[in-house]
Amino acid sequence: MNAQDFTSGSARAVKLFEEGRRLFTLGDFQEAEKPLQKAINADGDFIEARLLLADVYKAVDKPHLAITVYRDVISINDNSYPEVYHYAGMLYFDAQQYDEAIEHFRAFIGLETGQEEKQEDARFFLACAAFAKNAMANPVRFSPENIGAGVNTENDEYINAVRADGLTLYFTGRQNKNRNIPGGDDFYFSQRGSITDLWQPSRKLGPPINTTGDEGALTISPDGRYLIFAGCQWPDGFGSCDIYVSVLAGNNPGKPVNLGSKVNTGAWESQPSLSSDGRTLYFASARHGGYGKSDIYSAYLLDNGNWSLPVNLGDKLNTSGSEMAPFIHPDGQTMYFSSDRHVGMGGIDLFVTRKDSLGNWSEPMNLGYPLNTPGNEINVVVDASGEHGYISAETLGGYGGFDIFEFELFDEIRPVPATYMKGVISDAKSGDPLEAYFSLINLKTGEETVRSFSDPNTGAFLVCIPVNYEYALNVSREGYLFYSENFSFPDVKSDVEPYLLDIRLEPITEGKLMVLRNIFFDSGEYTLKDESLVELQKLLAFLRTNPEIEIEIGGHTDDVGTEEFNKLLSENRAKSVFTYLVENGIDSERLHFEGYGYAVPVSQNKSEEGRAKNRRTEIKILAAGNN
Repeated sequence: MNAQDFTSGSARAVKLFEEGRRLFTLGDFQEAEKPLQKAINADGDFIEARLLLADVYKAVDKPHLAITVYRDVISINDNSYPEVYHYAGMLYFDAQQYDEAIEHFRAFIGLETGQEEKQEDARFFLACAAFAKNAMANPVRFSPENIGAGVNTENDEYINAVRADGLTLYFTGRQNKNRNIPGGDDFYFSQRGSITDLWQPSRKLGPPINTTGDEGALTISPDGRYLIFAGCQWPDGFGSCDIYVSVLAGNNPGKPVNLGSKVNTGAWESQPSLSSDGRTLYFASARHGGYGKSDIYSAYLLDNGNWSLPVNLGDKLNTSGSEMAPFIHPDGQTMYFSSDRHVGMGGIDLFVTRKDSLGNWSEPMNLGYPLNTPGNEINVVVDASGEHGYISAETLGGYGGFDIFEFELFDEIRPVPATYMKGVISDAKSGDPLEAYFSLINLKTGEETVRSFSDPNTGAFLVCIPVNYEYALNVSREGYLFYSENFSFPDVKSDVEPYLLDIRLEPITEGKLMVLRNIFFDSGEYTLKDESLVELQKLLAFLRTNPEIEIEIGGHTDDVGTEEFNKLLSENRAKSVFTYLVENGIDSERLHFEGYGYAVPVSQNKSEEGRAKNRRTEIKILAAGNN
């Protein structure tokens, strides 16, 4: 390149510039500074030398000197190099000098250079500068507390998941401080005796889920039975990282299984999160056809056990950048995620979006400063109550590297609260633990909110319950009477006490009773309400599965009203169930019905709670057949 190709006509200045450029290309930045300074001394208007000197200062992490150089270029530039406004704007932005950043981004945008990619970039960071300026002037409530030495060490700990009962925490921990060494991550868990107790010393999950290779981004299903995580460069993988599932027995993970070629591709799939019904999987993927570098997708678990083709969540959530780390709250409608291209503090920020009744996601909301910082916030986990969140950070102090912190969410970013039900399912006769199927059904929609099995070894189960709905719980196992329960949460806006249940399933034996707690009638009426259909379908399935048994349908009331009225009302209610079963194919010879009025109470009629227990429909086994 000849001297006339530069803004300098000085052969000496150009020669010094060429020497500085050679040293810069070789990576010898400090030596490159000397000839560049001499070139500028030889010709103060030598723009290319000044621009390369700014690059030198950026390479040696002296952005304040680079800003000075850009100011000088702007003072002598006739806008032949408009990019200098963009470069200066980025340095001001990184230095959190937002007014200056806004000024320079606006100047670059106003020049209409035709460089659309840089123009778009400038418009984005202009918006980020305005947001960051306002966010830092109006900080959100954020008081993170280190969760302690039981979990955090001098190395890195990254939060993964918290069980619905809040008593077990899962995280990824590094074996060493060098983050560039592959295979240094393992999964750990820590437990505490109650919500207020300290987290106990953590333990590794162990093989086969922890390997000598790379795995991470673990999540746990709401019922606590399944671990879902990313395995990278595994022998049976389809791409760089795939999503796997492992069945958890106690704290012992089973053999991981690849979720298959619909969920996983030849690209990168990671950071899974499972909805409270156990049916919808959210995850990040760099697969072909997305909006940016990585997008958030969802896949649905079909009745045959296979996963549907994943669906991109759309351009309201996904951008030309990277959307990652989706976390769907147990309320089923609030999702948190991270992004580097939604307007924020400039790095990777955390956002929240909410799904409406039609399945549409709201415009993402930035979680605000100082929860988000000018650095990178990768993921957040929120407990079932919606009151507490967990993040990993290395800028908040602690034991070293990334530590895990707990904080209280401010109102605007809280999800709908959820509670949980936990307990043990056992044989009522022997007391032995049972593996049983349980499902939680929304009585208004008839949709299963949760379905899973209790632990085969312990009989333990955990059900996460989104509030503000009425639910039917059904627990069943072949050879046993099924168990039903009813939960109602009208317009709950705060923490809800959990349900603790010991469910003892009765073997199908002559004379045994089961209460149908989800058969509903209007007061003083005997027409079945629509909400009863869930329980009636369960009863139909029970009778079809056990064709040898005969049952009595017993109606019971409270003591409000006369004995004669209640006797007739209970009989008519039992008859309504009888009629439904016959109309749906059950032989009437197997069915009998009886109205008992208030003659057989199970509780005192002195309170509304007691009277509600007495108003019930019971099934009595009259003949057990071969059972």
